[in-house]
Amino acid sequence: MVGRVGPATLDLSEAHRFPNRPVRLGAGLHWDVPALFQGVLDGLRQVARSGGAASVGIDSWAVDYGLLDADGQLLGVPHHYRDARTAGTAETLRDRLPARELYEVTGIQHLPFNTVFQLAAAAGSAQLAAARTLLLIPDLFIHWLTGTVGAEITNASTTALLDARTAAWSGPLLERIGVDRALLPPVRRPGDPAGTLLPYVAEQTGLPRDTPVTTVASHDTASAVVAVPATGPDFAYISCGTWSLAGLELDAPVITEASRAANFTNERGIDGGFRFLRNIMGMWLLSETLSTWAAGGLPADLPPLLAGAARARPFAAVIDPDAPEFLPPGDMPARIAAYCARTGQRAPADQAAMVRCILESLALAHRRVLRTAAELAGRDIAVVHLVGGGSRNDLLCQLTADATGLPVVAGPAEATALGNILVQARAHGAVGALHEMRSLVAGTQRLRHYRPRGEQRDWAAAAARIGLG
Repeated sequence: MVGRVGPATLDLSEAHRFPNRPVRLGAGLHWDVPALFQGVLDGLRQVARSGGAASVGIDSWAVDYGLLDADGQLLGVPHHYRDARTAGTAETLRDRLPARELYEVTGIQHLPFNTVFQLAAAAGSAQLAAARTLLLIPDLFIHWLTGTVGAEITNASTTALLDARTAAWSGPLLERIGVDRALLPPVRRPGDPAGTLLPYVAEQTGLPRDTPVTTVASHDTASAVVAVPATGPDFAYISCGTWSLAGLELDAPVITEASRAANFTNERGIDGGFRFLRNIMGMWLLSETLSTWAAGGLPADLPPLLAGAARARPFAAVIDPDAPEFLPPGDMPARIAAYCARTGQRAPADQAAMVRCILESLALAHRRVLRTAAELAGRDIAVVHLVGGGSRNDLLCQLTADATGLPVVAGPAEATALGNILVQARAHGAVGALHEMRSLVAGTQRLRHYRPRGEQRDWAAAAARIGLG
């Protein structure tokens, strides 16, 4: 994506699009990072042909990593966080690394694929024994672009290895899982220079060698929150894509037994802030459902399915999106039907009812998480900003307003790319403080507004049916 930023300008255009297809190698699920990096180089080549760039910034998903040997070469192919190798790892670590102690240090919610558990699952492997440097995925790509190493803080905070209060790697935690502190590189912050292009990158792309690579908020959700078009302090956000990440922006972490029990996370944002949020399974449920239908020869065109879902009977069936059976890839409609049978509900009768079930269930999860976040943080919420790809889904936006009883402002859909661009722009003097970035987003991007409808007691009854009250 290419962004152009000025006093009243924030334009975004697509330079190059390429697929991201995980690959199964033997028993493991992996990211095809060589193909992804080639896609980056191809995109930068298009940028060069269009006039170049003042800066390049990289963001991606969290928790996954590549390991480098003593020569700086990649060891193996990075695992995918949906790989099954971490199943049961947290339980085996319970004595060495009690969940309460882990949370008290890191403030990070328990997810079975957190980096701490991935590393514990890799303990004793030849690959980990040979490793000298661990780089999270965006830091790995920066290394391949510039030759430098670092750990950007918004992504580093998701690993459950960073001390939430000191913003430094936790030596005691690393010792407990048998990982050498030297494996983890120095922490970088959004806006820090990350280097300039290596000669081979300049040659392959046509960009000048002195093109700067700027550290951004490299966790995609952190970049998305930068681009939330909030104009006041009492807002909540939902960054809705494969995952829905719903929560608040705070000046300090909330690390209490209540927040741990509610499985809330305290991830770093820009300028020393914290993203107090919880992960919800998100649009993954819908995308896997559509993939299953397409593979089976059923209609999988989303617009008519959404139109049918809007007409379908409300609350015919609801699910907990975070039930563990919904995490792996596979036949999502069959899993939803099995969940309904297990909870004494009739499975959705047709495709439209299935889509309605998924979107109402996501709205219920948004309702629960935002109410809990406000209670735990002692904050009021006046408006919900829903950004990311899910903001294009009118039905989900309206259902979220209905479920929460709060107005929803939807957009921008490309919040992550905009946040990435804005941090680069600030580092190079084109925009000022965070509130100026958000004002620029609010003044230049198309936003849609949804007012709550219906009765809250209907949502409360549906939530109580599956324990999402």
